[in-house]
Amino acid sequence: MSNTNPGQDTGSRQTDRWLEPGQTNALVIYILYLTSLVIGVTGIIGVVLAYINRGKAGGFVESHYTFLIRTFWIGLLYALISVVLMMLAIGFLLMFAVAVWFIVRCILGLQALQRGEPVRNPQSWLLGQ
Repeated sequence: MSNTNPGQDTGSRQTDRWLEPGQTNALVIYILYLTSLVIGVTGIIGVVLAYINRGKAGGFVESHYTFLIRTFWIGLLYALISVVLMMLAIGFLLMFAVAVWFIVRCILGLQALQRGEPVRNPQSWLLGQ
């Protein structure tokens, strides 16, 4: 005896919209990145989501996934250089500059996403504008 309803599809699993490739998922990743300034592990979760969904969304959102992935890796590179230079004291100032760069880059990406526009230059090392 089966305990399933005939009108219920048990073969497919229903996921939340924010996990599926698209605008909502990119928004979640931007939020995870900004949260990573306080809780570091959320940035790693964000970049994993971006890698998983890149190439699946299509349209303008693809530029955001590229932008998000590059934001993570370039930010990590800049942060590591800043840590090394902390021995010379200039690294503290550079770490602050990296945090400002990271926040501004995420906000500019969020604004473009909310307008339904692609990132103009997702390959940029600066702000993508």
